[in-house]
Amino acid sequence: MEVAHRLTERDRSVLTMLYRHRVFTTDQLAEMYFDNINTAQHRLTTLYKLRLLERFQPLDHRYASLPYHYVLDELGAMVVAAERGEGTDKSRWRADKALAIGRSQRLRHLVGVNGFFSALVAESRRRQDCDLSLWWSERHCASQFDRIAQPDGLGRWEEAGQEVIFCLEYDRSTETLDRLEKKLKSYEDLQVAAGHAYWICFCFGHRRREAGARRVLAQATVPVATAALGSTQRPHEAIWSPIGYEGVRLRLAELAPVPIPPESEGRVADAEAYRRRAAGR
Repeated sequence: MEVAHRLTERDRSVLTMLYRHRVFTTDQLAEMYFDNINTAQHRLTTLYKLRLLERFQPLDHRYASLPYHYVLDELGAMVVAAERGEGTDKSRWRADKALAIGRSQRLRHLVGVNGFFSALVAESRRRQDCDLSLWWSERHCASQFDRIAQPDGLGRWEEAGQEVIFCLEYDRSTETLDRLEKKLKSYEDLQVAAGHAYWICFCFGHRRREAGARRVLAQATVPVATAALGSTQRPHEAIWSPIGYEGVRLRLAELAPVPIPPESEGRVADAEAYRRRAAGR
C-alpha cells in the first residue's frame, strides 16, 4: 500500500510484462515504454529501489558487464498478483527462481526472444498503422498447445490492414539442423489439432545458418518462413523468405495469406503472386 500510490499505469504495465516474460534488458524496456533511455534508466532504478524490480548484470564472453537485466522483485510480484485478483501464493514468484535466470544457459536465448517481440512493440508505439495485438510466452504456448508444439513465442502482428499469426523459433545456432527439421513434425501435429495453420517463423543470426536451415526445412508441409535478423534490421521489415519461394523477401505482415502446401495444386501461381508483390515494393 505504501508504494501503490506512486505507481503509474506505465509502471504497472512494466510489472505485468515482466510477470509474463520473466526478464528484459534496460534497452528493451526503454523501447517499449519510454521516449528516451535516460528517462528509462531513471524510472527503472526507482522501481528497483522500491523493491518492485530486481536486476543483475551478466558478463559476456570477454568478461565485460552487459546492460542491466530486470526481473520482478517481491513487491512487484505482489502488485501483479493484486491486479490479477490472486493471492501471492498463486503468483508463482519466488526470489530464487526470479534470479535463477541470470545463471541459466537459456538467458541469452530468452533475452533474444523477448528482444524480437519488444522490437515489434516499439514499432507499434512509433506508428499508428501497426500493432502487436497478441504475444504469448514459451510457457504460455506450451500450456495452450498442450505441449504438442513448444514455440519460443506466438504473436499476432497487424500492419496496414494485414494480419499474421506466427510461432517464433529463435535460433542461436546451438541446435543441429536435423533438430530444426524434427520440430516440423510437432507443428504438423499442431496444425491438425488446431484445425488451421500458423506461420512458423525461424529467425537466425546470420545468412549462412539460414541457408543451411532452408535446405533441411525444404520439405515443410506447414507454412514456414526464415530470416537472418541483423543488428540493424527489425523483425517487421522485408526480411522473411517463405520456404519454396526462393529470392523473395517479405515484410512480416505480408506473410498473412497462408500459402498452399507444397504438394497442393496452385503452388506455382502462389509463388508468382509473391514475386509480383515483392517486385512492386
